[in-house]
This record gives sequence, structure tokens and C-alpha cells, in this order.
Amino acid sequence: MIPAERQTLIVARLTGRGVLSIAELTELLGVSHMTVRRDIQQLEREGRVMSVAGGVRLPEKISFEPSHIAKAVMAHDEKAAIGRLALSLVPPGAVIYLDAGTTTLEIAQGLAGRDDVAVVTNDFVIAAFLSRESNCRLYHTGGEVERENQSCVGDPAAETIRRFNFDIAFISTSSFGLRGVSTPSENKVAVKRAIAQSAARSILVTDSSKYGRIGTFNAVPLEALSAIVIDPGLPDSVRTAIRARGIALHIAEPEAVSSRELTA
Repeated sequence: MIPAERQTLIVARLTGRGVLSIAELTELLGVSHMTVRRDIQQLEREGRVMSVAGGVRLPEKISFEPSHIAKAVMAHDEKAAIGRLALSLVPPGAVIYLDAGTTTLEIAQGLAGRDDVAVVTNDFVIAAFLSRESNCRLYHTGGEVERENQSCVGDPAAETIRRFNFDIAFISTSSFGLRGVSTPSENKVAVKRAIAQSAARSILVTDSSKYGRIGTFNAVPLEALSAIVIDPGLPDSVRTAIRARGIALHIAEPEAVSSRELTA
């Protein structure tokens, strides 16, 4: 059986089962663990499957993003750790972009004591917090208001973003994989692409539950990212694949922040 036939069979069997272990696939296909892993890696690069510990599953398709209120109570400890670690990457005097989201809000809270930075955001909650609690230079993008997520989206927001040269931009997401960041909202695509194009360093900040989800629209290819700050939940094979693309991977440990770049 040639690789394309094996890979088609893997996807077909997953369609009926949802999740398969490496052991099940070696028995099904009559090949070695190494061959199965190579097939999975190829399918994952194409966005057709996602690795999990000891196996593989189909991507979880999302058709909408939770509201700001709903996201605020999800994975709070992980987001707090990610925010603290991300904050340590901000150099003195930086021009920073904070994408809309509850993880980036954690970064904003850490910036409250910094008066040496300029912050641009499309998030109303972040802007309101920093306007009250900080002395940093602060800009809001404006644009079409998305009430559920308390942010601005669309081409007007993207146009404002393109006026800046960011030293570092923190990008949020509801879904990502080895193909990159995706979104179910077409109005967010222009914003995220403008962020990545305008920043010297684009850093994805997300908890690991977002890996393996896929939105309707591709927004930012993985290769456009400089780094990812995430909790320890990513499978080892995914960590290796990300690092192999030259993307720094910083792991934030909840309640005891530590960072390490994984080499394999």
C-alpha cells in the first residue's frame, strides 16, 4: 500500500471512530510505528488530522467563538501563567500589539506598572483596563464593533494596525494547528494578517485546548510566527514539529511559571 492510500484509509477510519491509537493503526495498515507516524505527520501538515498523546484524531471544526464572558472563566490558571511568561518577553520601550482576548488581557494586567511602552489593541476590555490602571501610551484601533467579544474587527481596524511598526505583537486565537492560526470569523482575518505583517516579532499566546481546532478561514500561517507561548498540554510530536519550523516554543507552567525552549 502506497503512502497516499494509507493516509486516505487513516482519514476514512477516523471519520467513523474519531480517535485512533498508533497501535491500532499499525495493526490496521500492517506497517511499523515509524511509518504510521510519518503518515500522521504528513496528514497533520495538510491540516487533515491532529496528533494526541499516543494517537491521532480529526480536527475539531468550530463555527463560532465563545463570548468574552464565557472565555473569561476557561483555563484561567493556564492563561495567567501564559500572560506572565509573555510579559517577560516584552523589551523596554517596546511598541506592543495586544490582540483581543482573555489571554492577552492577562498580559495587559502585567503591563499596568510599565510606563515605558506603547500599547495598541482592538480590545475594549484591555483598553479600558489600561486607561484606568496604567500610564503607558495607549491606542485603540477602532473598526466594526463585535459585541460578543468586546473588540473591533474588519478592514478599518486592519488599516489602523498597518500604521504602526510593532516591536512585538501578541496574537490570540480560538483555533490553531500546524497549518497556522484559523478563525470562524471572516472579519478577523484582515486584522490578524495585518498584525503579523506589521510586527518584528509575532507571538501566539494560547492555551493548549485550542490546538486541533480549525476555523473556516486561515488567518496566519504558522511560519509567520516568531514564537508560541502555551501551557504544557501540547503532545510531544507537536512540540517537535513546531520547533523544527524554527518557531520558539515557550511553555508556561500554571502556578509556577517557568519557560524552556524545547529542542526535540
